[in-house]
Amino acid sequence: MSGRFVKGLLALTLLSASGLSSARDLDQDEALRLRQEGKIRPLEQLISQAYARYPKATLLEAELEEEDGVYVYEIELLVDKGVVRELEISATDGTILKDEVDD
Repeated sequence: MSGRFVKGLLALTLLSASGLSSARDLDQDEALRLRQEGKIRPLEQLISQAYARYPKATLLEAELEEEDGVYVYEIELLVDKGVVRELEISATDGTILKDEVDD
């Protein structure tokens, strides 16, 4: 594993559900179960995809959520000149659903 990936995993936060939106944050036990069942792709695979898009980025945060029955990773990257980008990537097929500057 690369040092950047290990640091990225340390930055990973899986928060408990807040109930404030239609999205439900999943804890690490549930994420592991979904991965073992083959329902979601490995996080490292999706982070690699994000780094391919932004090669010099630093991972700030990654959260697995269920939004209306769809598993989505929200990934925040620090890219050049202090810009933070937020990507939403389908945890099931790796499709990038959103890529925008985080305000």
